Amino acid sequence: MNGAVDWLNSQAFTVFGQHVIWSDMAGNTIGLIALALGWRRSVWTWPAQFLSGLVLVAAYLSAHLSGGVGKQLLVIVVALWGWRQWTRGRRRAQDGSVAVRFASWKERGLLAAGTAAGTLALGGLFLAVPSLSWNPWPDAYIFVGTLAAMVAQARGLVEFWFAWLLVDVVGVPLAFHSGLAFSGLVYVIYLALVLWGLRDWWLRSRATVALEGAPA
Repeated sequence: MNGAVDWLNSQAFTVFGQHVIWSDMAGNTIGLIALALGWRRSVWTWPAQFLSGLVLVAAYLSAHLSGGVGKQLLVIVVALWGWRQWTRGRRRAQDGSVAVRFASWKERGLLAAGTAAGTLALGGLFLAVPSLSWNPWPDAYIFVGTLAAMVAQARGLVEFWFAWLLVDVVGVPLAFHSGLAFSGLVYVIYLALVLWGLRDWWLRSRATVALEGAPA
C-alpha cells in the first residue's frame, strides 16, 4: 500500500519550474471528467468524483494540507450520497437525465448561511489546533464550499455551479502556492467548464419551467 502511495506522489514531470506529481495529475484529470459528466447530468459523475477523491487524498498528504485531505474525504462520502440521490428519487428530464432547477430563496439562504457558519466553525477549529491545517481559513472555506457545492449538485440545483466558482477563486492560488501545480492548472480549466455547465443548466431549468407551465 505504501509503495502505491509513494509512486502516486512521485514526480511525473516539470513544467514552468513546477514539479507535477502523478497523484495530482491523475486525480484532477478524473475530476475534470467528473465535472464534464456533471454538466451532462450523467449519474456517472458521482463514481468519477469518488475515484478522484481517493487519488487526491494522496496528493494532499504529500503537500501536508490536512484541510485538503479532509476535503477529499468529504468528497468521497458525499459522492456516495449524491450517487444514491441521482439514482433514486430525482426527477428525470425527457432524455432520461436528471432534471435541474434553480433553488428557492429559502434553499439559497440555507446554503449561504450553512457555508458561512461552517467556514467560521471549521476555521476556528483549525486555528485552535494548528496541526490540522497550515492555511486555516482558506482550507476551511474550500472544505465547506465543496460540501455546499456537492449538496446543491445532488439536489439538481443550478446554484451548484455558482458554489464551484466561489471555491475556485480561493482554490487556484492556494494550489499553486502549495506546490500542486497541476491542481492549479486544472482549476483554471474547471473555470471554463463551470461557466459552460452553468449556462447549460440555466437554459435547461428555464426550459423545464416553460414545459411544466404549458397547457396539457
